[in-house]
Amino acid sequence: MCQRPEPRCSTGSDWPAPVNRSVFPGEFSAFRQICELTVSRVKVDRYRDSNNGPAPEIDSGLKTIAVSPKLSRHMNHSAKFSLIAVVALGAACNKKPAEPSSAEAEKSPAASVAETPPPAAATTTPTAAPAEPPGIPAPSDVAAAPKDAKVTASGLATTVLTKGTGKERPTDQDQVKVHYTGWTTDGKMFDSSVQRGEPTKFGVTQVIAGWTEALKLMVVGEKRRLWIPAKLAYGETPRMGAPSGNLTFDVELLEIIAPPKAPEDVSAPPATAKKTASGLRYRVLKKGTGANHPKATDRVTVHYSGWTTDGKMFDSSVARGEPASFSLNGVIKGWTEGVQLMVEGEKVRFWIPAALAYGDKPARPGTPSGMLVFDIELLQIR
Repeated sequence: MCQRPEPRCSTGSDWPAPVNRSVFPGEFSAFRQICELTVSRVKVDRYRDSNNGPAPEIDSGLKTIAVSPKLSRHMNHSAKFSLIAVVALGAACNKKPAEPSSAEAEKSPAASVAETPPPAAATTTPTAAPAEPPGIPAPSDVAAAPKDAKVTASGLATTVLTKGTGKERPTDQDQVKVHYTGWTTDGKMFDSSVQRGEPTKFGVTQVIAGWTEALKLMVVGEKRRLWIPAKLAYGETPRMGAPSGNLTFDVELLEIIAPPKAPEDVSAPPATAKKTASGLRYRVLKKGTGANHPKATDRVTVHYSGWTTDGKMFDSSVARGEPASFSLNGVIKGWTEGVQLMVEGEKVRFWIPAALAYGDKPARPGTPSGMLVFDIELLQIR
């Protein structure tokens, strides 16, 4: 009997935070789409099992898995393999016993009708699937950096193709928006935001080491060619679908998105801040327009930034440029209590003691410790 646990797309953390992972910039949105579509497919199958009928409100969306060329271009081999495997498992759980063949069935009065040759079917010409656009041609020096390329101590080689107009360079805390194309040294293109016609945005430290180092050398408007050694890319024997060995990229830096600055009162709450019985301190930064307060069981959409008391930002939906949505009873206690004090449109600064956050010595590596400070804007109550 098939065991089918409830499917979900995990964030891997208690608060909405970016995961530091070495992937192609173009894979972020693709993996999320794949996960959500696959989860929907499993839910449709379960609905059919329980209700003996289709689930029209989500069934139609599943066609995207089969027919979306844009999604297909985002998926590398490992993503495609994972998607096929999950859908195949779901199909195995829903598989019905084979129907008896006509030879084994008892002959009925209608058998003579079946023996009559059917009329010839009209001939149709199958419609060919739209062809994938051709890859962007590799540069003539794709195999190795030329002698005039600048080489860093790590072995990264770069050359400027177009000079930039900006003056500032990205830091580890910044997000960037870029256009890029990547090739293996034999000239095969494996990823390109240029071909997709859509720039990509991500954190400077959220990509391979070669990218992180190169981005911090650039200014806005600049375009560089990068020759990244395997040790700064995905290695010689990477996970399935990732390109191996030395890689070559053309990268254009379009925008630097700096994180919100730490507030002046980040180290301690001012005397004017209100205090709850639990020890939570807060002050209103902007009055809201709503009338209702969320309940602990509600789902909310917010923009937020979080700092430790020394002013170091550890998470920000504002920096990512995308609001976060979650259930209030699924986050730290200080958030659950604090957001219930708010109305839609309101922005509040919270000083959350360690006991209502992750503690003074969190067990999970990378989790911020001690008192935390958050600026939270409540956008929507669901």
